[in-house]
Amino acid sequence: MAADAAIPGLFLTFAAMVLLIFASVSAPTWNSVSFLNTNVSGASTHFGVFGYTGSPTHVGYKFPPGVADSTVNDGLFFNLTCVLVLIPVSAGLAGIAWLFGLCGAAYHRVGTIFMTLVSALAFLTCLVVWVIEMSLFGIVRHHVRERGGSANWGNANWLVLGALVALFLAFFASLCGSFGRYRNRTRF
Repeated sequence: MAADAAIPGLFLTFAAMVLLIFASVSAPTWNSVSFLNTNVSGASTHFGVFGYTGSPTHVGYKFPPGVADSTVNDGLFFNLTCVLVLIPVSAGLAGIAWLFGLCGAAYHRVGTIFMTLVSALAFLTCLVVWVIEMSLFGIVRHHVRERGGSANWGNANWLVLGALVALFLAFFASLCGSFGRYRNRTRF
């Protein structure tokens, strides 16, 4: 190995990538992973990145009539659901950081430096989308409960939070790895 100091950042970027991929394939693709679960008049709905239970998969969506009224289905909330596409973008950035980390761990310090920069960008992207999704689904959750329905947080919120923490730690681990000892290969 060229740099043992890059290994923790490499592991953390991989973990963040996997967590963000799981969050990206949330409802309607995989109903077991969702950001918000509602039950209104006996109808259970799971909300994800690209839609909700029973909806086609697409970027940006309006909430179903039983869950929301015109207050929650205006242009602002539609645009906020469009921003959820930053979750798979964060997963892609974490994957790119992981690839740079492989180069840094196996060959040269430059790979670790690029892993540091890309993991910082992935962290910032993930932070922005986590704040937006918690605000968006928090408002919808409050709105559903206020109207007598049941609404609970889904597990995808915590997957994104786990990825956010992993990317934060990956940034610092790869930053320390950038200054780690890189051995020269000697030839006999």
